[in-house]
Amino acid sequence: MKLFSTEQIRAWDAYTIEHEPVASVDLMNRAAGAFADWLARLYPDTERPVWIVAGTGNNGGDGVAVARLLHRQFYEAKVFVCDFGGTHSADFDAQVAALPPHDAVVLHTLASPNQFPTVSANVLIVDALFGSGLTRPLQGAWAELVAQINALPNEIVAIDLPSGLSADQHTPGLSVHAARTFSFETPKRAFFFPENAERVGEWAFCSIGLHPKYAEKTETNFHIVTRADAQALLRPRSQFSHKGTYGHALLVNGRFGSMGAAVLAAGACMRAGVGLLTVHTPFCGLDILQTRVPEAMCSADSSDTHWTELPDLSRYSAIGVGCGIGLDPQTAQALKRLLQTARVPLVLDADALNVLARHPNWFSFLPENTVLTPHPKEFERLFGPSANDFERNALQRAKAQEHRIFIVLKGAFTAIGCPDGTCWFNTTGNPGMATGGSGDVLTGLLTGLLAQGYSPQDACLLGVYLHGLAGDLAAAEKSQPGMIAGDLVDFLGKAWLQLIRP
Repeated sequence: MKLFSTEQIRAWDAYTIEHEPVASVDLMNRAAGAFADWLARLYPDTERPVWIVAGTGNNGGDGVAVARLLHRQFYEAKVFVCDFGGTHSADFDAQVAALPPHDAVVLHTLASPNQFPTVSANVLIVDALFGSGLTRPLQGAWAELVAQINALPNEIVAIDLPSGLSADQHTPGLSVHAARTFSFETPKRAFFFPENAERVGEWAFCSIGLHPKYAEKTETNFHIVTRADAQALLRPRSQFSHKGTYGHALLVNGRFGSMGAAVLAAGACMRAGVGLLTVHTPFCGLDILQTRVPEAMCSADSSDTHWTELPDLSRYSAIGVGCGIGLDPQTAQALKRLLQTARVPLVLDADALNVLARHPNWFSFLPENTVLTPHPKEFERLFGPSANDFERNALQRAKAQEHRIFIVLKGAFTAIGCPDGTCWFNTTGNPGMATGGSGDVLTGLLTGLLAQGYSPQDACLLGVYLHGLAGDLAAAEKSQPGMIAGDLVDFLGKAWLQLIRP
């Protein structure tokens, strides 16, 4: 799914108004209807008062329309119009005029933040001040009002975007801190970055029927991986296929004391559907691997404790390296030889990335379309610090283009930077996956997909989606605190089933 900027969404609105055609106020009613239905599902107690704090622009118009629609569903909805500037949008005024008669929806006009009334603890506050319409930092009375709202103990939900938050760039100043945010048509890019977690809260989005042709013809560098995207990448298995059909993967993982990483990666690689798997490991890991992952073959290094040499690479269709290998100088030199020698798709994780960070001139050895899977600290070691998440995302995309590689930056919404400059945010997964070994599972999964012939981009998109989906299924059964990385391997089969079934 394409992820559009605020400017593009405005253009999409205008395109819809012109080509559907539909009046702008009717489009606003669609948005308000979607928000009101969402709110009613989440907060079904109609006895709970709802206070909508509205500006006088289009986001405020959304808020007034929401109040009217909630009134029809028997909510006690009040609107506090913050008329600090004296300018109104035409659609805002139209929504005020459409309110039911006899003050069925109470509307208060505030001339300053000081007039905001005392709020009872059970009141649900809806932020309809600015949404995505604001183009500058909050100042003066608006900043005072938002600070006052944020200081309340009440739950806050935001229409489209928390007021004061920029959708497309870092927000250094004040914004509403919402517990939940509901966005129209597509999510906002700001939702995917940790720096905005306390501002956005839990978020959802819904189509309001904007014209599909605009989305089809409009280009963007940003996308989200949806279930439909992942399903479109699936490759059905032929009735007459055999183990040779699905590739032979090589994993170079493990050292003395860290063989668990090799076990997790190997299990995930097999669950990825690979035909054959060989794990190259120090001699100390042979019994562990052949006991824990009997489906995998093993290649023993001459060292008892760590990786020092390359096996014959000619048999393999993809190679994953780095999980638990350590930073021994002999291991670093073996990695260098692998980068210089390999002619098949590569996945580099964990200590392979840390070795690469110590030898930045080795980037020139990376084969085109190599996949790197850093977590944020590993990313910083590789490419340097960033002032904020937007800057880090720009750096990720720039480095992916510069080196012609894929950078899978792991996190709550794992971001995949591609050599063509695009970036995809994953939509599966949960905090229960924040446990040692989760990254090893992803490495094995990606390597297994690449070995089967999935393109590097398709393997990244499908792999991160499956990885997160396995985590979601595991959390539903085991709980988030009770999850361990091995659960991700165990639930990969069910994750495949969820995608394969229509």
